[in-house]
Amino acid sequence: MKISTLIDTNILIDVWGDPTATTKWSADALIRCHSQGRLLVNTVIWSEVAPSMTSETTLETYVSELEIDREHVSWHAAFEAGMTHARYRRAGGLRERTLPDFIIGAHALVAGHRLLTRDRARYATYFPSLDIISPDTHP
Repeated sequence: MKISTLIDTNILIDVWGDPTATTKWSADALIRCHSQGRLLVNTVIWSEVAPSMTSETTLETYVSELEIDREHVSWHAAFEAGMTHARYRRAGGLRERTLPDFIIGAHALVAGHRLLTRDRARYATYFPSLDIISPDTHP
């Protein structure tokens, strides 16, 4: 059975940006996930990674080279993201934690994708049934 994995922005910045302490883990995890099934991004991830690119053509080339598919966020996932973000804010969550992260988490959950991220704690807190691949869960 093939597994689909939504790739969080931080992973792509690790792989396509200047090398950091997390670059190797992110690149290895991306290769592992690709060997297990489809890799995906959505419009939120696309927009978050855009500023690190020289052009949209460059981003399209990178995405194509890694065989990453693009998938739209469903209306149901958008609703879930909004409701989850509202719970976060009512619980005292700061404005710095904005809606895009909730859209990414809800998209992965509702569409049945795993999420490849370095930020497991936040996603696990608000999407506890989401299958998350992170340095904490897959060293």
